[in-house]
Amino acid sequence: MLSTAALRAHLLAAGLAGVVATTREESLRSYRLFASRDPRVLIGLDPERAWGVRDLVALMADRCGVSADPRNVSGHDVIDPERTLAALDAFAERLAEAARSGAAVLLGTGHPHRLLGFYAGLADALSAAGCGVLTPAQGRSVDITTRFGLRTYNLDYVQGVALVREPGAGRPGGATGVHTHSPLPVRLALAAAAEAGGPLPELVIGDHGWVCGAGQLGFEAMGLADTDDPAPFVGEAEGSVSVVVPLDDGVRSGYYRPLARYVLNRACLSR
Repeated sequence: MLSTAALRAHLLAAGLAGVVATTREESLRSYRLFASRDPRVLIGLDPERAWGVRDLVALMADRCGVSADPRNVSGHDVIDPERTLAALDAFAERLAEAARSGAAVLLGTGHPHRLLGFYAGLADALSAAGCGVLTPAQGRSVDITTRFGLRTYNLDYVQGVALVREPGAGRPGGATGVHTHSPLPVRLALAAAAEAGGPLPELVIGDHGWVCGAGQLGFEAMGLADTDDPAPFVGEAEGSVSVVVPLDDGVRSGYYRPLARYVLNRACLSR
């Protein structure tokens, strides 16, 4: 079993916490866009209150451990590994509850090249524990506005984890998909589940728009987020998102495997 000390060391060595690749400039730009309610940064969340840049800096300092000084405008962000570990423990606790009740779950990612393996491990363990791992709207098209204009993607599931891919980009269920922050894929999946008469997920696990989009619609949601993605943390602060784990979401995919093992061990779901 991976100890807390060993995982802390891994977080720092892999750049998942400690000094991370995300720059202060990137984060502050996201905070400014969020404060102006730019939908590209809200990623499906409709905040209950007005959040200024100073409010967001204070929130992210509290939830992630970044600098609380708004005058600090350059360099790399820092994530406190203790905050990451505490959030992983809360994540594992909720995962254990879902497993005990045999809850229906929906997993999805906008970071398939990095995070697919992490979520796939959770999907496999939850399925083995008797949870229904849902795959609604498989193969359906979703139009997403990108910096290159409007693009049509297909919703697909790989090892129980939803992602979007370009039409004709490999066989269904194979390879990985595209990077997106959009909440439209989770809205499509939830609408399809409702149209089919259920079941609806009791828990949504993912990142970006998957967490914020589901949480905004009233579904319990939890997942991972970087320091330049304030929306999930705002959702957590306002109560629409259950748990957000602060970490760098852009390191090598293999670096997330120890996190999955740790969470599954804590949730008593290891096999």
